[in-house]
Amino acid sequence: MRRKLAAGNWKMNGTLASLGEVQALSRSHTAPKVDILLCPPTPLIWPMASARDGDQVMVGAQDCHANTSGAHTGDVSAAMVKEAGATAVILGHSERRTDHGETSELVENKVNAVWKQDLLAVICLGETLKEREDGDTLAVVGEQLAASTPEGANGENTVIAYEPVWAIGTGLVPTLDQIAEVHDFLRAELTARFGETTANDIRLLYGGSVKASNAAEIFAVSNVDGALVGGASLKADDFSPIVTALEASV
Repeated sequence: MRRKLAAGNWKMNGTLASLGEVQALSRSHTAPKVDILLCPPTPLIWPMASARDGDQVMVGAQDCHANTSGAHTGDVSAAMVKEAGATAVILGHSERRTDHGETSELVENKVNAVWKQDLLAVICLGETLKEREDGDTLAVVGEQLAASTPEGANGENTVIAYEPVWAIGTGLVPTLDQIAEVHDFLRAELTARFGETTANDIRLLYGGSVKASNAAEIFAVSNVDGALVGGASLKADDFSPIVTALEASV
């Protein structure tokens, strides 16, 4: 049985003054029935890991370099974020793919680097509005899944997050049938590649304008094992009801 996951991506938000939010979240979920992960900006990984009230909330990174070290000004390695307290890394987010020109091949290399440090890779996939309107959603996410995910993926080292680009931070949300179509497709693709047992262990998250008011209905969709949440993860009062909704779906 896959243990469900509520993951928060703080993106380029948060300061030291924001760390009270992770403490409040920990106090609200003292014995969570699901995994909880927060991924702050890199400078906050160590302070957040140190500020937690218990270990109910895992801390992750939002990216890392594919190399272990070298002349890569401004970058950090998987080993560095692990040493700072991260246990997971978000990779291939659409904002990285768009703003930094990251290809699926580069994401695959980063996943391998993360695995070498025994960290969890959260691999992001998603189509643009034009790709959705052109009927290319499954082709796009299928290509991203195949090219971004190395051999050796399993439920211990990999989470797949489907985030339609047009729904991130816009308030727009696909229909429940559209979410189910993509998640069922991803499960089938994983099964065809890795076999049923391994595929059934890999968690599939939905992301894109998830909030307390729509979380329960999204979590009721087939093959949705949790969420990757953006803005609503910045405040415990906003994220905690999402965690609660996920716990209720267990």
